Amino acid sequence: MIFKSGVCFLIKFPYIIEKNIMGILSEQISGRTINVDIQSSNLKSATYDTQSENLLITFNNGSIYEYYEVPWKLFTQFRMSDSQGKFFNVEIGKKYKYKKVK
Repeated sequence: MIFKSGVCFLIKFPYIIEKNIMGILSEQISGRTINVDIQSSNLKSATYDTQSENLLITFNNGSIYEYYEVPWKLFTQFRMSDSQGKFFNVEIGKKYKYKKVK
């Protein structure tokens, strides 16, 4: 375990980080892709492609949407926010082009 700024990180290999803070249950980094499992009343998970800057959001109801050209800085703020659902609704949901995948 690693402790940083009052946050406990459990690192599992290959590249899985579990955080005990906010709504992030776990995070996995694989190449250029970051997968985040979220505990939220609306969001289930997020997958971010660092090269294309596309963000794939899976909602608890099973629907999946892809959001285009979401800046890395904004995705980082999303991950670190107190409420990923609220942050998504205010800063990403209707501000970026998207399509329904499923």
